[in-house]
Order: sequence, then C-alpha cells, then structure tokens
Amino acid sequence: MPLTPDSEIVLTAEKPVAGGRMLARHDGQVVFVAGAIPGERVRARVERLSKQLAFAETLEVLEASPDRRASGVDWACAGSIYAHIAYPRQLSLKSELVADAFARIGKITLPAATPVMGSQEQGYRMRARLHAREGRFGFFREGTHELCDAGPTNQLLPATMAAVDRLRAALRSNHVEGVIACEISENIPASERAVLLELEGSRIPPLELDAVEGITGLAFTSRQNSRVTVAYGSPYVSDRIEVSGASGVSGASGASAVLMHHVQSFFQGNRYLLPWLVGRLLDHVIGGDVIDLYAGVGLFAVALAASGRADITAVEGDRWSVRDLDANAAPYAGALAVEHSPVERYLQRSGIRRPETVVLDPPRTGLSRDAMSGMLRLKPRRIVYVSCDLATVARDVKRFLEEGYRLEHIEASDLFPNTAHVETLVILESKI
Repeated sequence: MPLTPDSEIVLTAEKPVAGGRMLARHDGQVVFVAGAIPGERVRARVERLSKQLAFAETLEVLEASPDRRASGVDWACAGSIYAHIAYPRQLSLKSELVADAFARIGKITLPAATPVMGSQEQGYRMRARLHAREGRFGFFREGTHELCDAGPTNQLLPATMAAVDRLRAALRSNHVEGVIACEISENIPASERAVLLELEGSRIPPLELDAVEGITGLAFTSRQNSRVTVAYGSPYVSDRIEVSGASGVSGASGASAVLMHHVQSFFQGNRYLLPWLVGRLLDHVIGGDVIDLYAGVGLFAVALAASGRADITAVEGDRWSVRDLDANAAPYAGALAVEHSPVERYLQRSGIRRPETVVLDPPRTGLSRDAMSGMLRLKPRRIVYVSCDLATVARDVKRFLEEGYRLEHIEASDLFPNTAHVETLVILESKI
C-alpha cells in the first residue's frame, strides 16, 4: 500500500545517511527516519514524500538500541538529530558517513575506518546565529521558520544564554524593536563575547545603550544598510592558540598564534577542538612554501608563521575576513604575505610558483569549477584539505585522484556534537 503523509508505519533502521536520519525500508520504499538508531525497530509517522523517498519521524521505540539515551532535546532544533545517541556511537556513525560519502560520491574505498576526534558535548560552540521573533531569540527547527529554545541544546555555554537573556531585557526596556537576528562570537575562554544585532528594513539603531553584563561588544546592522554601528565595546574578540615551535614539540618554544576576529568574520566554531585541529593541520604541512586558500582571518596561515615557518601566502576574498587577516598577519611581515582576492581570480594569475603545500578550507560548496581548474594547473606537491561537507570533499578528492594525486591520509573531527556534521582533514600527494 503506498505511503501517505501522516500515516504511521513500523520500521527497522539500517544505517546512517547524510543529514542525520537513518535509512529504513517499508515494503521496498526507502524511508529516511529521524530519531532512530541503526538496529532499532520503531513506530514512525510519515512527514513528507518525494518521488523516490519518504521522510518520517520516530513516535515510539519498539526495540531500543543499547546506545539510546534520554536527551530531552528537540531533535529538529539546531540540528540536534543525534542527541538521543550515546556519544561513542555518534562518533562511529560519523565514521560510517565518511566511508559512505567517499564510496558513493568519490568512488573511493577507504582502507580503514576513519577516526573521528570527539569533543566535549556541552558549551562547545563559539559562534551562533539566533533568530528573533516577538522578542524571543532561538534557533530555527529543521526545515521551518519556527523558533526553538537554544538553551536545551547545550551547544552554547550557560553564561552565553544568560547574557542573551540580559540582552533581551535591555532591548525591551530601551524599546528597541525590529531585531530579526543575533550573531554571537566568543573567544575560546569566553572572556570576550561580541554580539551583532540585525534590524529589519530601515530601522535605526539606538543612539545609546548601556553595557550588558557578559557582552563585551554590541553592534547593530540592517538588511537594507550593511553598515555596522557599534553601540558599545568592540565587535572583535581575540584568541591565542599555542602552536609547535622549531623543536616540533607543542609549546616547547612558547610560540602562539594571536587571532583577532570580527563578529561578522568566519571562524571555526568548536572551542574544545580548535587548537587540536590547528595542530593536526600543521603536522601535515611539509617543508617549503605554502599557499593557504580560503584563509579566512588567518587561522592556519598565522599559526604556520607563528611556528617559525616562512614563504606563506594567505588568499582571502571576503571583505570582513581579509581585514582581520591583514591585522593578524602584520607581526609576520616577510614570512606571511596576504592576497586580497577571490581564490578563483588568484589561481588565474600567471607566474605563481608551484608550492610544496596548498592548504584548502573552502566553504560548504567545496571547490568551484574555476578553483579546481586553477589548482590542477598549479600542481602543488601536497594538498591539505579541510572540509565541513562530506559530499563536496568526496567529489573534489575524486577529481584530484583522476588527475594524478594519491590519497595519503584522512581523519575527522566532531566539531558539532549531537548534530550530523563532521569535519574532515584529507591529505593528497602528487605522484609527479
């Protein structure tokens, strides 16, 4: 009997799929079900149908996995779709997702299970965008514009949520209306917390606003006018990340990378794994010159320079990030050069010397066609590829292998616990 929306069915979850749901089947029909664990038998409600797939939500667990735990979290709030799964099992499922993406999209069979570095689950998030509705701040539920409470997801520190509550009260008492979004940026120790409030239409930011406890800088912007107006403090936060020095032992030379980043600039979001990720990347950058594409505020390039490396070029086109990159690179003049350019345009230049290593940390869409063509012309000896999207990194790695590279190493990290996201670090080596 064909499935229909809102019908209830019994399913046995088989394996994880991209996005966080589990694959199951009902009379031969593939169903992606939320709230289950592979091996579990559940009663589920069909949410929607596409041409080849059905999507369902677990209503009742009939046969539970030993890895099931009570979470008290709305699975659809901020991608908390793995919150009901014991954390070690989450990591093993993400390893399965890596293998599946590389096999299905990249046509690459990985020789072994990819290790996934775990994180503390609570308060890991340094950056967040909250949406605002009628004085409330929260995340959107998956696939909707319905607000859900960010607090129970435990992604943000309790101190962050308390500061947001005080900010809401301050806005209300000062009759500030028309706030539609709230960008939060913290440093690793959470000693600095910058907030950017986005106003609807042509709303004018308040002329005066007292400082809010727990928020070191508050600024306003609007969709109609992208200019940032600082209400008080600084819209920047700064981090100091210890790196390996000339001896190759972390901290042995006292080297550290100091990184300032604006609330609007992209910065990696997990406070617990950020230093580890930087260290792992530096371990895989070989001697010689380095080009860091999609350099952002300079997380990797500045860390390389702070560790004593030279002949580094950092390429970034985003206007907010490149301003921070300039400031962060300034202490390393002569060792680190900054290029203000989209990656595609930079790679079109003639005369770029073939580098020993290219570091890539592209957006979720991966390498554009022009960026890939430029990389293949450049022919770096080693590619160190950091990716937040399994589908696009598998696609790009496949192309590199077709053009004469070999896959040397792959590992992953869980930058967003309890969600379906997984960050990969891939090392490619030229055969030429």
